[in-house]
Amino acid sequence: MMMEKILMILILLTSLTGVCPWRPGQTYVRAGDMVALYCRHDSSSHRDAKVIWTSSRTQERDLSDMSSAEQTRMGLLVRGRSLVILSASVNHQGNYSCSLGNASSRFWFRLIVCTTRSRECEERTQYPQTCYTQEACTLNCPEVNIPAASTPNITSNGIIWHKEGEPKDGYFSSVEENDHGVYTCTRSYLYHRQVYNMTFTVVLKVKPKGKSGQSMILSPRRSGVLNVDLGTTLVVDCKAVMYSDFDDVLWLDRKSEVETNSSFPVFYNYTRESNAAEIKMTASLVFKKVSEEDLSKMYTCRLDAVSGPSSFVTITLAQKAPPSPLSLALGIAAVMLLIVVTVVVLVKRKMDIALFLRGTFSCYRSTSDGKSYDAFLMCYKSDTDTGLNEDDRKCLESVLEERFGYSLCLYDRDVSPGKAAAEAVLDCIEQSRTVVLVPTSPDPGSGSGLLSAIHAALVERQTRLVFIQTETTEAPRSGSLPEALQLLGEAGDCVTWKGVSSMPHSSSFWKQLRYHLPAPRKASKIKLLPTAI
Repeated sequence: MMMEKILMILILLTSLTGVCPWRPGQTYVRAGDMVALYCRHDSSSHRDAKVIWTSSRTQERDLSDMSSAEQTRMGLLVRGRSLVILSASVNHQGNYSCSLGNASSRFWFRLIVCTTRSRECEERTQYPQTCYTQEACTLNCPEVNIPAASTPNITSNGIIWHKEGEPKDGYFSSVEENDHGVYTCTRSYLYHRQVYNMTFTVVLKVKPKGKSGQSMILSPRRSGVLNVDLGTTLVVDCKAVMYSDFDDVLWLDRKSEVETNSSFPVFYNYTRESNAAEIKMTASLVFKKVSEEDLSKMYTCRLDAVSGPSSFVTITLAQKAPPSPLSLALGIAAVMLLIVVTVVVLVKRKMDIALFLRGTFSCYRSTSDGKSYDAFLMCYKSDTDTGLNEDDRKCLESVLEERFGYSLCLYDRDVSPGKAAAEAVLDCIEQSRTVVLVPTSPDPGSGSGLLSAIHAALVERQTRLVFIQTETTEAPRSGSLPEALQLLGEAGDCVTWKGVSSMPHSSSFWKQLRYHLPAPRKASKIKLLPTAI
């Protein structure tokens, strides 16, 4: 009868609005670690109601009305729904409660600070995780009693993993059996230039790979921060491999599922691809336009698997820092320097570049211009004894034709016998794309005295001219050359013959001569000019 009365009293108390029995939840924390208590929302109170935190370690004390200096002295930080203890000690151990406004309901917390390694503390601060051999695995650092991302002046510095005192990477591309063991993850936070830590123990169990495989998130591999520009569209893909039709991937905004309706500013959609062995699913979180409100939220991709525990990857957004004026100026200077260097190289090496492109892409002149020859080699008498002798002249003709593939019109070879010299020379000019004047010693004859007529013909037909000169005539004095030669030298491109040093095919003489000549034509040569009737 007495038990029935007690049960009825408990039912009556719990049915009354705003009345909760005192059953504090226990929170274990290692001495020296940071811990955060969060006051959850009560449906009986207004969402904007003031949160009142109290401490009942020895006697009840209102923490919400303490000054910032007093909070700092006690190692506390009260921010709305959050109560953060920066470095837990035995002085912080005890009962804490929070209430919303004038509501009579209170939420209780019992904080237990572990100063020594007791079995109870070890069990309460260890978190199991299972991975499978020959599969990728990411260690998950628990998100238990951590400060909210929106807590002012507290910045997360990331996570560091250790195993038996040695630094470790929290990601395994292929788990092996010897990877099992006890891992420690340390979350560090920066508050007023002081670093505070939260330490968790993860016990990794490695099991043999099952036949069906272990569902897991493939991308992103770990939680992190994405730098974005405000007002831009952003899509974050969460990719997972699953082995059951009942497995699912979804996006959460804190603890609420993100909308799948595309009319919302932030939503997610998904695709599934199934085959005989596995299911690949991609859940895409879409921000139509990233806003400042999005920067204050944490978004979590959660994989719910029927064959194991759920896995999580959390992302937060941060605004990209604008480029500094110094880096912008350095970038512009680097681009300008690159342009200047490129122009200088092109100017200085334009001849080599042009010849390289001709040779690489096999550039040949078409025969549609009606010309029969690439060049007409015409000799003129040099006033000095440094002109090309007969052997040099033969070498010039042979290299151009046989080595570089030019079709040449030679007076003593391609002109029909009995033809007038002036007419034959003009016919050669008419049938050639370029005229090359070669200094010879002694006088070669063969039309070399028709320089005035040649100049007039070149001007009339706009035929290209290449003027070969020797070192002694490279800078002739006024009046040292015939007037016709001076006019021809000024009208054409000049190339200097330097004797023996010009013989090698790689010498600057051949490069300059080939550069000023048109690309050789591929059509068959016409060896004999028609005889005039």
